[in-house]
Amino acid sequence: MRARRGTALPDMIDTVGRPSRGAGRLLVAAAIALAMPAVALGAPPASSPREPALAAKAGTSKASTSKAGAGRAAAAKAAAKKTARKAGKAAKPTAPPPEPVPEMPRSEAAERLIAWVAAAHDNGRLPYAVIDKPAATLYLFAANGDYLGETPVLLGVGIGDDSTPGIGAKNLDDIGPAERTTPAGRFVAKFGRAFGRQRVLWVDYANAVAMHVVTSLHKNEHRVERLLSPSPEDNRISFGCINVGARFYNGKLRPQFEKRGGVVYITPDVKPLDEVFPRVRLLPYLAAADTAGPGAAR
Repeated sequence: MRARRGTALPDMIDTVGRPSRGAGRLLVAAAIALAMPAVALGAPPASSPREPALAAKAGTSKASTSKAGAGRAAAAKAAAKKTARKAGKAAKPTAPPPEPVPEMPRSEAAERLIAWVAAAHDNGRLPYAVIDKPAATLYLFAANGDYLGETPVLLGVGIGDDSTPGIGAKNLDDIGPAERTTPAGRFVAKFGRAFGRQRVLWVDYANAVAMHVVTSLHKNEHRVERLLSPSPEDNRISFGCINVGARFYNGKLRPQFEKRGGVVYITPDVKPLDEVFPRVRLLPYLAAADTAGPGAAR
């Protein structure tokens, strides 16, 4: 029971059987000594029964970790070998691409004709093509005079610069070799239908001279092979029409001439260039005028 405030007499429990202070201190020290672990008193620690199991478990974990690392290393090595095999296959030498057919040098007549068209703006606002018969080559230009490319062509087997009168009304079988000429001159060309509803670029409709993709009426003519040969000597095989490779015809020529047509200039075989194109004689004066500029006296 709790003593009331202001009383000095202790309770019976507080007085009976209370040990002295010295004896109490000894008892407290003994209790503390009994409660302290053996490690604090310097005695060797007793081994726990769980410690061998923990050590075995740690050893197993280390072994599994080393096995996993070895597996990853083996997988990485296999992947590296596979990559090396693929790289070796990719590095195998391949066959070199076929060499392009060398471009033929322009004839002097073609050089003069191209320079005159550009200086005189004879094409107006139309695209144009210049066919160099001695070189069997077509040079394509945009309406503003930009050069778009060149390609070999097949021409009439006959050497000459004029079409035989009335040849457009003849059957192919009735046209002799000497009449199978590609005429020289300036022609305004447009797309239209031909026999068999084939769409061609008509160069000289009256004389049945057209420009179209190379075709072989007879296999023994070898027209495609002639078109790909580096020499123009074997490019004379047609009845007078101008045969062009399909890629150049459909990729460059057709887009330029499809809407409004264009102008086709064909250099002569036999006649002088000035006879077929009389105004080419004005080229030196046109070049001088361009050099002088627009402010020069006229």
